[in-house]
Amino acid sequence: MKKVFRILGLLLGVFVLAVAGFASYVGISGIPSYQVPAYSTTIVSTPERVAHGEKLVAASCADCHVDPKTGNLSGQLLRDLPKEFGNIYSANITRDQAHGIGSWTDAQVVTLLRTGIGPDGRFRIIMPSFVHMSDDDVASIVAFLRSDHNWTKANPAPSHAQEPSFLSKALVNTVMKPAPMPSAIITEPVPTDAVALGRYLVVGRYKCYDCHSADFKTNNNLEPEKSEGYLAGGNKMLNLQQQTVVTRNLTMDPETGLGDWTPEQFAQAVRFGMSPHGPLAYPMPKYSRLTDAEASAIWAYLQKVPKIKNATPEDGATARL
Repeated sequence: MKKVFRILGLLLGVFVLAVAGFASYVGISGIPSYQVPAYSTTIVSTPERVAHGEKLVAASCADCHVDPKTGNLSGQLLRDLPKEFGNIYSANITRDQAHGIGSWTDAQVVTLLRTGIGPDGRFRIIMPSFVHMSDDDVASIVAFLRSDHNWTKANPAPSHAQEPSFLSKALVNTVMKPAPMPSAIITEPVPTDAVALGRYLVVGRYKCYDCHSADFKTNNNLEPEKSEGYLAGGNKMLNLQQQTVVTRNLTMDPETGLGDWTPEQFAQAVRFGMSPHGPLAYPMPKYSRLTDAEASAIWAYLQKVPKIKNATPEDGATARL
């Protein structure tokens, strides 16, 4: 019996040392850096690309990166993240040469969008990586960020240094990792294939599944359909007042999902923030620039997604999508 207790004590000691060692490693290493992927490209800017890029930036970047005080993409404190993450700030992505991305190459911007790795090798935490976005869409974002739009106007304000908590440091040293660069050209499906186009919009362009599956921690960035509770909602997010907002079930389950909605109601909700049950709550964006064809394609794709029964509290006084 003494031998058993001796072995258990030894194992406990090893475990304690391992935990202490990991804690020390996380505390010292902080946010990790990676080798920057070898990639080269030059984006040809056209008026069409700039206009399309503005639409994509408005949908996916502006909420986090536009500082209300400056009116441009100079970055701000992300107030809808859990306090347990520490203070996380979006970066200055204006055309400023010193403190923005004005001196970055097109390839460096694309690499950041695809993988989350900046030119210095540092992993940008929290920022989504657009693994499945088409090459043309990514090029359009770059073209817009090079434009003379007020959002991109050079702002000399340095990006605020991150103030991650131990939890954030632990996560980025374990489960939160950069995405790989695509190994092949990614193209947008043809408009005539509504279901394929809808899937692309959900997983590639707008990343609806990211918020509307069960939990960020169980999302599968490389194979989105393998995310736990794919598109069935239940992900607990925060609004700007740090109140919990539960994402809605987007599957066609007639009782807990969109099975009793019409295509017109869905388009109204996604584009203008008004569901059959009332206004939609932040952090659900209003995709006001979404075209009728895009809304119809997403709806067509959602018809094909496996139904999951998952009741969420969107039918209260304030609806949540």
